Amino acid sequence: MAALQQVTHPGKGDRSITELGLVGGIDIKGNNVEVTLEYTGRKDPLADYLAGAVRAAIQRNFPNGTTASVKSVVKEEAPRKKQEELTDEGLAGVKHIIGVASGKGGVGKSTVAVNLAAALAGKGYKVGLADADVYGPSVPVMTGTAGEVPLVDEIDGKQWFLPIEKFGVKWMSIGYFAQPEQALIWRGPMASGALKQMILQVKWDQLDYLIIDMPPGTGDIHISLARDIRMDGVIIVTTPQQVALADVLKGVNMFRTSGIEKNVLGLVENMAWFTPEELPQNKYYIFGKDGGVKMARELGLELLGQIPLVQGIRESGDDGLPAALKDSPDGQAFKELADNIVRLMP
Repeated sequence: MAALQQVTHPGKGDRSITELGLVGGIDIKGNNVEVTLEYTGRKDPLADYLAGAVRAAIQRNFPNGTTASVKSVVKEEAPRKKQEELTDEGLAGVKHIIGVASGKGGVGKSTVAVNLAAALAGKGYKVGLADADVYGPSVPVMTGTAGEVPLVDEIDGKQWFLPIEKFGVKWMSIGYFAQPEQALIWRGPMASGALKQMILQVKWDQLDYLIIDMPPGTGDIHISLARDIRMDGVIIVTTPQQVALADVLKGVNMFRTSGIEKNVLGLVENMAWFTPEELPQNKYYIFGKDGGVKMARELGLELLGQIPLVQGIRESGDDGLPAALKDSPDGQAFKELADNIVRLMP
């Protein structure tokens, strides 16, 4: 073995064949030393070179009539451990699953999702929220749970994430597993797999409603989630602006596409008007008036709610205290939205 340590593999950073685990056996019979070199999966392109180097090393270290022979064998690769397939077992106790989507970013989709979950919990329902917005997971900040890390529990040999619980809601987000400054640079299939884990590998237990905060847009991640995750209904969030309304049609059509065919429950018009806190009766339509109302009518959908633009919503999101928990015009709007969801999905 000391002699074989002198034989290095030029294609492996000149590491010795003993360090690389290539020496499968040494058989000494009289003056002959037979060395077996083992390769995994396929024969090494430098196998002949290494065999010559081994013979030279043996004869150099044992010059008195010692002969050397080398046998090269190929072992089968050890079978890779099959990745545990995700199933909807964890959703067995969930009564209703509702997706919250938007045709574009910046319309307040996550704000609506978080406050809808908080409003439903405030009415006594068992609620969970899965933050599937992989490129902008904002739920930890909006719920004051940033910095917390979900525990993992093993049940019957299978590992489950335990959601963070606050305000009577079970929260799960990819944001709990990434640093705030860390950019999640994932391609579609990788992102889809991670998001399914955030939904399917979570111990939700018994829930009346599971809200899924979906990424904005209509890309392959949305299609994958919509096809593979049971959703009993979807709500689309928009603002009254024409540029946002134009993307609503794309979002609605995606969920209505053959092969996806999810029930679009209706639209939510966010930032419907601006109301100063000191003048709660005043309404200023700074993004346009009733754009969501008209779009819902054109698409044959129900307008589930109109959420005013008030400073309190922004402050609540930054402070980690959902506006739906407050007795204010914006809080009341989220409670009315929750009432409409319960009416449609009792």
